[in-house]
Amino acid sequence: MAVTACQGLGFVVSLIGIGGIIASTCMDQWSTQDLYNNPVTAVFNYQGLWRSCVRESSGFTECRGYFTMLGLPAMLQAVRALMIVGIVLGAIGLLVSIFALKCIRIGTMEDSAKANMTLTSGIMFIVSGLCAIAGVSVFANMLVTNFWMSTANMYSGMGGMVQTVQTRYTFGSALFVGWVAGGLTLIGGVMMCIACRGLAPQETTYKAVSYHASGPNVAYKPGGFKASSGFEPTTKNKKIYDGGARTEDEAQSHPSKYDYV
Repeated sequence: MAVTACQGLGFVVSLIGIGGIIASTCMDQWSTQDLYNNPVTAVFNYQGLWRSCVRESSGFTECRGYFTMLGLPAMLQAVRALMIVGIVLGAIGLLVSIFALKCIRIGTMEDSAKANMTLTSGIMFIVSGLCAIAGVSVFANMLVTNFWMSTANMYSGMGGMVQTVQTRYTFGSALFVGWVAGGLTLIGGVMMCIACRGLAPQETTYKAVSYHASGPNVAYKPGGFKASSGFEPTTKNKKIYDGGARTEDEAQSHPSKYDYV
């Protein structure tokens, strides 16, 4: 019961995490305009992995996609690749984990096969969560670097007395969604790996006892047994007749006088 609960909970947590990774990848607010020095503005800029948007004070929003590949920064392309790899691995892990659930019986599938499938899906969830966390962290590091470089350029003129107008960007909501979703996927994968140990059949060791069957050359006696080699002459029981004068064989071959009485 505990194994089934752990496996089901890991599947649900991973499902929520994969959904969060997909939502984070599709969101436009990966970086938003910093309004610390200019709280009142007519436009508000924010950017995502696939397009940049401008929202005016009137409420009108206009978005423009990135219609280039080579013109984008290498870090942005790396983040795209990490998020896509995380989504693909997570989707495959979900498909495998559905068939690995203990509450679902497919044909004559044994518990050992379900244990292997559960372990495989758990590893996929872990790698997917790590890819998502790494992608979001790389983008956040790029934002921090650009933020401080923009801040240094704003106060560079005339010994810092003149402040230039320059747009700075800070963390968007998509980053926090990606971090949480990656963590949930990672936790779900760990739970699936833990549940795998309970699904694996336990090997039972038995103490082996060897039995030797008795052969035709074993003679049993009341006092024990003695094994003969097969080449020894067989002895017959002898009964004494007539006071010990003749044996049983002699009595049968030579009739005595008492037989004709």
